[in-house]
Amino acid sequence: MQSAFTSREELPFMKKLAALSLSILLCSSLTFGSAYAFSDLDEGQATAINALKDRGIVSGFDSEHFVPKGKISYAQSVQMIVKGLNLNMDNLRFIKQPLASDSYSNIANDAWYADAFVIAHYSNLGIPKDVNPNATITREQFGDLLVKALESKGQFPLVKMFIQIKDEDQLSVDYQGTIQRLLLYKITSLDGEGKFNPKSELTRGEAANWLYNAIQVLEAHMQKPQVEEVTVSVEKVNEDVNKVTLSRGVKPNGGYGIAIVGIQFESDGQAIVSYKLQDPQPDMMYTQVMTEVKAVTYVSSAYTVKAELTK
Repeated sequence: MQSAFTSREELPFMKKLAALSLSILLCSSLTFGSAYAFSDLDEGQATAINALKDRGIVSGFDSEHFVPKGKISYAQSVQMIVKGLNLNMDNLRFIKQPLASDSYSNIANDAWYADAFVIAHYSNLGIPKDVNPNATITREQFGDLLVKALESKGQFPLVKMFIQIKDEDQLSVDYQGTIQRLLLYKITSLDGEGKFNPKSELTRGEAANWLYNAIQVLEAHMQKPQVEEVTVSVEKVNEDVNKVTLSRGVKPNGGYGIAIVGIQFESDGQAIVSYKLQDPQPDMMYTQVMTEVKAVTYVSSAYTVKAELTK
């Protein structure tokens, strides 16, 4: 079985590994909580990569080397994302078994990554029919796949604000929305110059870190009690002030309300907007008219906005 980070086209020194080392490597990719630790990770990479290793999602070139600066192929990326976010087709029924060749022109049905591409297709990840699975993947390509995979698991609360990307003109138009959401979910961030470097090839270390952060977003969402979604939009008024709108969407009568009850400004640059919800009372009569239920406040543009329900 092929791991998410190894393939037949990897670095030449892999061919020199002894058969025993290869057996250990392949077994470790199936084991939760394997004992070895990689010696080529810096402190910022170790948490994410070791967590994914312990879940059996990634493995190294050998027991000591993960090679975080190495490149990752499109096939390895799809395999890793599908496995890491537990994408599947459990709720789908087919007249005949779906094959990779039904959806892709360059993927053999017996390829080690074929099943992952089939699952990705039915998870609506939007992979091109003529994709080259052996090509190295770019930052924008991986980010687009990762966000689509995450959002296939449910609806996630997201502040609707625009992040200025200095090299936005280099982003493919089809990826602009998902890369904005990638940044808003805090799966990754811009570099020190405010750039995303969309056409740069992604490294193995970056891929693992992004996937780990996406899993954190998913698991945090699953652990929270499900409450009504309130959307947050941020609109620039001038250089110093943003207009913040909280919306419950369109409701059928005037009994629904939303009220902003306070704003707390944190030292980390976040403005936490607290709000309460009002629902129709069973003994009251309300005008039946479809109306968007929303509340508005204004916040310094120096702060990012987060909304929290209060009782």
